[in-house]
Amino acid sequence: MKVVGFAGFSGSGKTTLVEALVKRFVQKGLRVSVLKHAHHRFEFDHPGKDTWRHREAGAFEVLAASDRLITLQRRLPEPQELGVPELLLMLDPAADWVFVEGFKQARLPKVEVWRASTGRPLCYPEDAQVLAIATDSPQQLPQPAPAAVLDINAPAAVADWLTDNAPKFEYLP
Repeated sequence: MKVVGFAGFSGSGKTTLVEALVKRFVQKGLRVSVLKHAHHRFEFDHPGKDTWRHREAGAFEVLAASDRLITLQRRLPEPQELGVPELLLMLDPAADWVFVEGFKQARLPKVEVWRASTGRPLCYPEDAQVLAIATDSPQQLPQPAPAAVLDINAPAAVADWLTDNAPKFEYLP
């Protein structure tokens, strides 16, 4: 499987870019998984639903399955930040690509997503794992970029760049 990180600050366009890339890769017949970092407490279950009630009763894991969707909730014994390697092990190894959104500090090859309009700093000057910058403001990059500067508004070109550079993203646990 190939694994690529998409790093950048909130509001930079990571989710929009990843969504467009997932669609393009799936149209090519590839299996894509997404690993998304959540910086805050999030809840996708609803009070009163059976799965919520089982979890609230203290179940360690609750697996809900239908003929179209499986969802697994696992209670962590205490607050902890699982790393990308541990989380990747939870995904189906049959995926062709895994797009990792967030996890800026993860040690994996990345595409940094940056818009000058956010006023946020860049990661690439300090992170040798950034192989490309996807931006709408290439003329405003404060120093020479790594290997590639990609147009964030041209997801087809970003997809082509990823495909052309696929060996750089081969994941070996």
